[in-house]
Amino acid sequence: MSCGEPHETDCSEILDHLYEYLDQEMPDQACEKFQEHFDECSPCLEKYGLEQEVKKLVGRCCGHDDVPADLRSKVMSRIESIRAGEAPAQESVDESDSSASPRKKLA
Repeated sequence: MSCGEPHETDCSEILDHLYEYLDQEMPDQACEKFQEHFDECSPCLEKYGLEQEVKKLVGRCCGHDDVPADLRSKVMSRIESIRAGEAPAQESVDESDSSASPRKKLA
């Protein structure tokens, strides 16, 4: 998406990092760059508004379930590994657990 006008920050960069902006996960300087872009670019501002409403709706409808602490810890650890550029760790599956494997052993 682009409005066709030149901007200091390209529309694709803004849209690639939109959720970081929505979730307030970026430095203040980057937030200022986004706000400046939204002031200049109505298509990106529209997309931002739409995504903001989707986030509110999801929070209202699905945000009441408690997340188990161990799951939250695993997810956060995985996110940090990806950000650090580490290779994904493979989960091991206990082969003695018959529910873990969709295939049945033949006698």
